[in-house]
Amino acid sequence: MGLSPLRLQENVPLSSHTTIGLGGPARFFLSALEVEEIRQALAWARDEGLPVHVLGGGSNTIFADEGYPGLVLHVALRGVEFRPAGEWVEVRAAAGEAWDDLVRACVERGLGGLECLSGIPGQVGATPVQNVGAYGQEVAETIVVLEALDRRTLREVRFSGPECGFAYRRSRFKEEDRGRYVITSVTYRLAVEGRPAVRYAELRRYLEERTDLSALGEGRPALQMVREAVLALRRSKSMVVDPADPHSRSAGSFFLNPTLTLDRARRLEERWRALGGKEPPPLFPSAGGVRVPAAWLVEQAGFPRGYRRGGVGLSARHALALVNYGGTTGELLALAEEIREAVYARFGLWLEVEPEVVAR
Repeated sequence: MGLSPLRLQENVPLSSHTTIGLGGPARFFLSALEVEEIRQALAWARDEGLPVHVLGGGSNTIFADEGYPGLVLHVALRGVEFRPAGEWVEVRAAAGEAWDDLVRACVERGLGGLECLSGIPGQVGATPVQNVGAYGQEVAETIVVLEALDRRTLREVRFSGPECGFAYRRSRFKEEDRGRYVITSVTYRLAVEGRPAVRYAELRRYLEERTDLSALGEGRPALQMVREAVLALRRSKSMVVDPADPHSRSAGSFFLNPTLTLDRARRLEERWRALGGKEPPPLFPSAGGVRVPAAWLVEQAGFPRGYRRGGVGLSARHALALVNYGGTTGELLALAEEIREAVYARFGLWLEVEPEVVAR
């Protein structure tokens, strides 16, 4: 079994395939347009004894400066179907579709359920892996089924939403089945003439300053208003990929917000008070306890927005975004580890890195 030399590329710079713009060359690179092509590529790499890294939009991936010694398999499957299902519409999207293009298309059709996830970079296939969420919504709320290719058997499989094991920024595909499946399509169930979700305090405040929320209504106009509000908020934090914005050259939020039990939260507040904190730490409800914003921990540990170290630093607009200002992966990871150690020393909490770091 072999792949056409016109399809299989060699020594492809990975920096051009990630939003953060870092990473050396892939020994082999393939952008797969069909499920069968993914299957063939996996079989070929297995026969050649090569490791395989599956890549989507590159918005949550950081490659080593040395590159990748095997095959980087870029999922480029395309296609979107809208299927009426009573008061719902089921939207089946191929894994290679750009996520924000899908959100925009759904909002334009008056379909509610994804509007608060506007502006998130990357592809559809990545959304179930870390249960993508923002501004009070998660894809776990709308995913009904996904299709995937089992890398062990090279057979196609299906998972219902409940079978995905969704939790905060987690799923079975990020935990116990990490690296086992290549997601090929995702189906979302969205509400016809849906009412937009305005649950997140920051989003609510933004909208209240500009409109009467009690008259917001439902369907396309209301969904579009919420989408535009989310995009404006994300742009204000450089969280929308924009070549004209140097602060957006990142992998999004670099650390997860820690989830604490109520007892652990109490001890965090005691520790903060002992350090001279006047106000209690900002906490918000979460299943099993509360979450503390990682951005607050980072800044209080001595790393303010705009902090620079060599060619990398924290965004001037968002303390959770580690930005490439012309540096290297080595510099970025060294800064990330320094931040983690500082937060632990000050608060006794280890921050979890959100992007996937692909070591050589």
